[in-house]
Order: sequence, then C-alpha cells, then structure tokens
Amino acid sequence: MNPKSRIWRPYTQMKTAAPPLEIVGGEGAYLVTSGGRRILDGISSWWVNIHGHNHPRLNRALTGQSERFAQTILAEFTHEPAEQLAGELVRRSPGELSHVFFSDDGSTAVEAALKMAYQYWQNRGENRRTVFVSLAGAYHGDTLGAMSVSRIAAFHDTFRALMFEPAPAIDHPETGGSTINDVLAECGDRVAAVIIEPMVQGAAGMVMWPASFLREIRDATRELGIPLIADEVFTGFGRTGKMFACEHGPIEPDIMCLSKAITAGYLPLGATLCTDRIYDAFLSSEPGKTFLHGHSFTGNALSAAVALESLALFD
Repeated sequence: MNPKSRIWRPYTQMKTAAPPLEIVGGEGAYLVTSGGRRILDGISSWWVNIHGHNHPRLNRALTGQSERFAQTILAEFTHEPAEQLAGELVRRSPGELSHVFFSDDGSTAVEAALKMAYQYWQNRGENRRTVFVSLAGAYHGDTLGAMSVSRIAAFHDTFRALMFEPAPAIDHPETGGSTINDVLAECGDRVAAVIIEPMVQGAAGMVMWPASFLREIRDATRELGIPLIADEVFTGFGRTGKMFACEHGPIEPDIMCLSKAITAGYLPLGATLCTDRIYDAFLSSEPGKTFLHGHSFTGNALSAAVALESLALFD
C-alpha cells in the first residue's frame, strides 16, 4: 500500500492508525489482499455484502444496466429500474408503506425521514411539533439530523452545538427507566415522530430489544397519531432472520429507512418509504408544501438494477 496515500479514512485516527490492508479481490465470504491472504469478511464490509463478493448474477445486472445508461435526474424523468425497485420494496415492506423516496445512503435515508415527518406537521398547520423521540444508545448516522436523534456521545458530542435537541430517550425495558409512554407524556403535542432501530442496535453494541417493545411503541404512537419511523438501515434485508426487523413485532411503521444491504454492497443507495397518510400531506397547489429535498444520484439506475437482482436472489 502506498505510504503516501491521500485517503482520509473513516472512523480512523490517522496519526496512530496502522497501515490498512490492500484488497485486490473478493470471492463469496472472503476478501483477498495484495499479499494473497484470504480474510473472512465477518462484518460483510460494514453490513452491506449480503450475497457474497463478486456474485455472478449481481455482476451481470450491473454490467447489463451500464450498457444502457448509468444515471439520469429523477425529477423530470424516470426509468424502469427505479420504478420496478420502488414497486418491489413496497410489495415486500410491512404494512401500508406505499411510496419510496430514493437517496444515497443510510444517513440520507434518515435525513429524508426526519424532514418528511417534520414537514408533514408543518403542512397540516401544527407548527409546535419539532421534537423527535429516539432510543437510549441510538445511532442513526453522521449527518446533522441523524446525529441529532442519535445518543452515542463518542460519535457525536463534538457537534452537539450544531444539532437540534431531541426529547428524553426511551430506555431499554430491562433498565427500568423511561418508557415510551413516559416520554410522550412529557413532550405532549411537541412530538413530530418517534424513530427506532427495531429489535437490535448495532453501533450501541448489539443491544437486543424484545419484540413486545415494538408493539408497545407502535400502540403508543398510533393512539396519539404520531408517525413512527423504523430505521432498518442496519437490520433490513434478512439481518434478523426476517426481511425486515419490524416483522418480528409484527408492526407497521409510517416511515421506514433502508440502505446498506439494499444493493448487496455493490453501489450506494438509500430509500425512505412512507404511507399514503404522510405522502398525501405534501400534495398541494401551494409550492411551499412540496418536499424540497433531493440528491444528485437519487434513484441511480445502476444501483437500482443491482438492488432488483439482489431481491431476486432472495426469491
């Protein structure tokens, strides 16, 4: 590896870090280094590579789409891979999630969800609802909104002054701390949404939550008409033994965030799904009620084509 590499690596103290291993190939569950070592990819390259490296069907899907076109803006145009992928995600998702907003990764999928939930209330004229509720030990990404609903100090406290202040955390039921009902009672009609990592929190240290908690939080939010956001970036696409962790409840979220394994590790892609109830609040002749949010690579055709083939592999 070039000792003068210009790469600033993620989550890495560059002054003290050992030189990285150079990867030149991959096959199945293994990565191959420039020195010929085979390394078991036990973390699935940050939990994205669900079908193994260098999968022939995924390779063909990527190559086939690249021979047609790679990218087009998804505002004035559309294309078959994105349309088909949106349909397949809706078909497989829990409950009545019916619309898909594409973005780039897990953090941007969460950002879109938070903005959707906030503007949902704004469009309805309920301007007091600016508070987001999340779990103790939550991690939802490293962009500002996602950090604001996260709870791991080591990752985000440096930037605390830049974030919006979240509500008190919902504690794990084994701790005897604040419950969902405690937090909602304290915050009242200021709550815009509740966001959870269903069943298991990865960055918090693989903290497991009972399926009964999913039902409890869904019941509490439904009774008060508060949108429930399920961040399935880490848990989605079979990670917990079901396609989506919400199915363990089972519960039906109002908004669901997807990324990581959505393209089986081939290309970046995020997706935020929502119900008609959320979507319909943005339908208006008033320009200010438009969801003015987007990304240059929204619904990238290469990413969508590979994601479709990944879903086909599950079948």
